[in-house]
Amino acid sequence: MTSILIKSFNRPYYLDRCLKSIKQNVSGNYKVIILDDGTPEKYLQKIQELHPTIEIRTSLQYDEKINSIQKNIESGTEINGFKIPTTLWYDSVKNADDYVLVTEDDVWFTKPLNLSDLENDISTHDISLLKLGWLGNQIDDKDLEINPINDRISKVIPLHLFTGNQFIMDCFMYNRFKFFTILYKLGVVNNETRRKYYALNSIAMGIYEKKYWLHIWKDSREKVDEKQQLRNAATYYHKNKNPNFIARTKTEVLKTTFQSSATNSYHQYNIDFDVNYFNHLINKAWLEGKFDVMQNFPRDFSIDYFTIFLDSTIKTEEFTKWVDRFKEQYRNLGATVDD
Repeated sequence: MTSILIKSFNRPYYLDRCLKSIKQNVSGNYKVIILDDGTPEKYLQKIQELHPTIEIRTSLQYDEKINSIQKNIESGTEINGFKIPTTLWYDSVKNADDYVLVTEDDVWFTKPLNLSDLENDISTHDISLLKLGWLGNQIDDKDLEINPINDRISKVIPLHLFTGNQFIMDCFMYNRFKFFTILYKLGVVNNETRRKYYALNSIAMGIYEKKYWLHIWKDSREKVDEKQQLRNAATYYHKNKNPNFIARTKTEVLKTTFQSSATNSYHQYNIDFDVNYFNHLINKAWLEGKFDVMQNFPRDFSIDYFTIFLDSTIKTEEFTKWVDRFKEQYRNLGATVDD
């Protein structure tokens, strides 16, 4: 059985879309667990009513986050979106089945897939990470060798990827003893080199062998340190690499949004747009049954649809400007953001 663990925070309208996409497109043997960090109780109750087979777990700071959301609505006090519930995530994966998809509330399945078939592929071919989505990014494919395993998946081999034990990778990732600087001066690495290590990881869009996910996150302390994750991924790959260590589905089956964020803590562009208040308005419309979470599916919600539910506090042109800046940020990294 595969465990689908969905990290969520105060966007029940996206969480509902995610869960409905699972019901519509996913078959096989799996279970769904919500790992929530502060979605107000009235919204979680409706999610449970709409999806009675799921399990909902809340973080240690759930009540604190609930209070922060209420204060934000009442007085504009900023929500600390950087206090991350990694303990909840780690413990949930540790107690999960052998294969886990740890995804997020703003990710949804766009095409049918059978998780039992994929789990069999992972086990048979000794795959540690099976990617289900990569944001349409083909820029990084030049550093990968991609060959079919069967009619569902292909193996992905990173090319020219330097790996070593934890001490060596610490020096490399954190430039200890000027290790990276020396390699840079010798022309061995450049400013794009560290980016290649994302081939070994998948943010919210991959099925992991449980012990690999736990190794990647083993040093997390209520924060997300991407260099640390890449170091851990590289050390595990160095010790356990095989030709099928990483694979991906023949076509992407997951999408995410570039039109929303969980809090104002992320994607600040000096634009007069309050993400927290935006989510409050859409959450309210969803709770009242006015917001159709499958609008424009399998693509993201249309901008025009969102604007129906905005009040005079949010200027449509500022919202549009914010979305454009958000998309441009990821477009520059090679992501496809408009499909």
